Amino acid sequence: MNQPHYLLGLFFLTLFLSCGSKKAAQTTPVVVFEQRDLDTLEVSAPKVDAPAESPQDEVYTLPKYNPTYTLRNDLLHTDLNLKFDWPNQHVIGIATLTLKPYFYPTRILELDAKDFDINSIKLSGKDLKYDYNGEILTIDLGKTYQKDQEYTIVIDYIAKPAETGGQGGSAAITSDQGLFFINHDQSDPNKPMQIWTQGETEWNSRWFPTIDKPNERCTQEMHLTVQDRFKTLSNGLMTGSDKNADGTRTDHWKMDQPHAPYLFMIAVGEFAVVKDSWDGMLVDYYVEPEYEKDAKAIFAHTPEMLSFFSEKLGVKYPWKKYSQVVVRDYVSGAMENTTGVIFGEFVQQTTQDLIDNNNDGIVAHELFHHWFGDYVTCESWANLTMNEGFANYSEYLWFEHKYGKDRADSHRRSEMQGYVGSVGQGGAHPLIHFEHDDKEDMFDAHSYNKGGLVLHMLRSYVGDDAFFAALKLYLNENAYTAVEAHDLRLAFEEVTGEDLNWFFNQWYFEQGHPVLNINYDYDATAGKLDVIIQQEQDPKANPPIFQLPFAIDIYTDAGAPMRTEVLMNQRKQVFSFDVPSKPLLVNVDADKVLLAEKRDNKTDDALIFQYKNGKNYFDRYEALQALGGKSSSNIQSVFEMGLGDPYWGLRSKAISLIDLKANPATLPKLAEIGRKDPHSAVRAAAFNKLADAGDSKYIGAAKQAIDQDKVSRVQAAALNALYAMTPSEALNYATKLEESKSVTILGAVSNIYADQKDLSKLAFFSKNMSKVDGYGAMDYFENYFSILQSADDATVSENTSLMKDLAVDMGQSPWRRFAATKTINDIRGFYLDKADKAASAEKQTSLRSGADKLTQMIETIKAAETNDQLKLIYQRF
Repeated sequence: MNQPHYLLGLFFLTLFLSCGSKKAAQTTPVVVFEQRDLDTLEVSAPKVDAPAESPQDEVYTLPKYNPTYTLRNDLLHTDLNLKFDWPNQHVIGIATLTLKPYFYPTRILELDAKDFDINSIKLSGKDLKYDYNGEILTIDLGKTYQKDQEYTIVIDYIAKPAETGGQGGSAAITSDQGLFFINHDQSDPNKPMQIWTQGETEWNSRWFPTIDKPNERCTQEMHLTVQDRFKTLSNGLMTGSDKNADGTRTDHWKMDQPHAPYLFMIAVGEFAVVKDSWDGMLVDYYVEPEYEKDAKAIFAHTPEMLSFFSEKLGVKYPWKKYSQVVVRDYVSGAMENTTGVIFGEFVQQTTQDLIDNNNDGIVAHELFHHWFGDYVTCESWANLTMNEGFANYSEYLWFEHKYGKDRADSHRRSEMQGYVGSVGQGGAHPLIHFEHDDKEDMFDAHSYNKGGLVLHMLRSYVGDDAFFAALKLYLNENAYTAVEAHDLRLAFEEVTGEDLNWFFNQWYFEQGHPVLNINYDYDATAGKLDVIIQQEQDPKANPPIFQLPFAIDIYTDAGAPMRTEVLMNQRKQVFSFDVPSKPLLVNVDADKVLLAEKRDNKTDDALIFQYKNGKNYFDRYEALQALGGKSSSNIQSVFEMGLGDPYWGLRSKAISLIDLKANPATLPKLAEIGRKDPHSAVRAAAFNKLADAGDSKYIGAAKQAIDQDKVSRVQAAALNALYAMTPSEALNYATKLEESKSVTILGAVSNIYADQKDLSKLAFFSKNMSKVDGYGAMDYFENYFSILQSADDATVSENTSLMKDLAVDMGQSPWRRFAATKTINDIRGFYLDKADKAASAEKQTSLRSGADKLTQMIETIKAAETNDQLKLIYQRF
């Protein structure tokens, strides 16, 4: 499951609302993730007589604990025969399940089956008695079965996921419906008819009966009967396809390797299927027909990733095929269903739009799950990081391999910021989190980001050879089983010969991270350097002391530093060194491995030296970041040097830090960068900086980029720059670009139209509002609102009605729905502000009446919304 990129952004909608919006002031919503109490056992200890002076007895309880599911029966094979009732969004199924008692004899079988109509349950042709509460199907097998004594039951049922699901979910997976019919009634001519599934966490039991737990696994077969125009996809290989007399077709898919039920999948739709291969194995890509020519760019490097990960882990990709499919209205980023990965439509872009903006991270993430998550699976959701931490770290491994360590470290910095930010928003909890309130809460920046960051520290501590040898051992010893963190620790201890309980206890079973305050003191007379480090994390919420091994590099000249490996194991610790001359730089955690917040009290001179002489991305980034906002010539020269940094991300960073007033001589260089830098993000950054200057000398450079650059974000930045230099020429370009398929360019056009307050361009905004997405949707609707402030009441009413229609359409992305709703709310606030200032009572009444109508719209949107995060935000509207 891939969380970041897209759906985690819902959490950060609050940041947008609190970042200085131009619109009517709103109370900043605070997203609080849903918390539901599961049925857990609370055991009270016997009361102890209180001392005489105690006013009342103390009550002791054990901490909350969510255990791994107890397996009483073992599901061996699932055979599903499925048909689909599109008008009613029902699944008509016959499930043939083969099981045996897990260990103890039993005559009772419990299956997860959420809101089914059960027609019959049979064993050997005889009806079985059962009880059903809408969630759990309890079946009397008619006799007691012994360990290893297999039995097969057949369940005839109808599943109705659309009628009862969709109310739950998490930040990463926004619905618990399990199976989704898209455009089931063909009411939307611009949307294909599709069926797809999303099983994680335990939602596949909305469309077939199973033991829906991560520590169960079985083989499977799927018989899917669909209209002949549709293609199907499921786990494993297609072993047959038969056309039926009624114009339908039945495809037979078989997965003969066991995997967890939450990884079962189906997808049905009019897909274009583009075939690829790896090591003689089928690799294919399912996309909408218009993207057929782009499919190999959308899933670029998949065969290369299969080779890289197989070689790196020493375990060859363990499954028989690898398929990837893009679907509409997906409720997550992507999902690692075994051999059949589902992606949201945001990955589906043209080859041109994918230049310097590919899908490598999410593709690597889902592929790596086929070792960590599918082949070896977390035994409980409390152990989710055993799946997601590894998949998260695969992104680092791939970037390091394909694009270099700078790119990988840039990604790791982003992951660290995401984790630290989430702690600031919602607090810390252990990576292995047995006390979670709801299993859905586990899909957070701990299980993902922190999990990957901890693996990086472990890799650094034991070394590459031991790290990958231990992963190979872990995979081989635990293949096709459910695991917990101790299994990983034991593999590392077997390889290294070292007791690693300290590491796993600290990073997996404790919560939080160190906060370090770093100071330096040099005694020139004694030739002695003291590095004073204080751990300042809150001891009530974190371990008061983290045990931290790291390196300290001391530079006395521009040559090689003196390196010392140290171990911090005190709350405050002084590391002393004999240094004959005052250091130019002391670099604590020189390899930048630690997951920690640091206040590193360096001088500007030390930071300048660090940028010029640092050994890694973090050295250069941290120096630029700390020096930012300063205009002295020696610091501006560092930013100018940064224009030639070997990593494109730092070149972009340096451009953003240049003070054009203090350093106007950089303008020609920026124009040259806008034309020639090899990375489009840097070219775009250069034009954004030229826009700040607004110097007409660079009109030619901007027009050349609009006309000739192949990357839309560069064209968009150049259009913004051109508008700053010559609005009339930029308006001419904007008019020509109104039909662009690039949402980035549409966003740039909207910026210009909003600044012009041209009401004739409202048709442009209404026409394209269903195309924009992500953070771009926020800016686009902000511009839409800007123009509407000048419109008459009838025009506002017409456009807000269109926004309302979009906001209540659950097939639209959460970003669009939120942006549209926020705009309606902003217009409502605008009306109320105007009413307060209106000169006449008649005008006040009119404006308040308009605001009331918008309030009614917002209430309609609230009633229609199914996304829990948006519901919480809308409470503030």
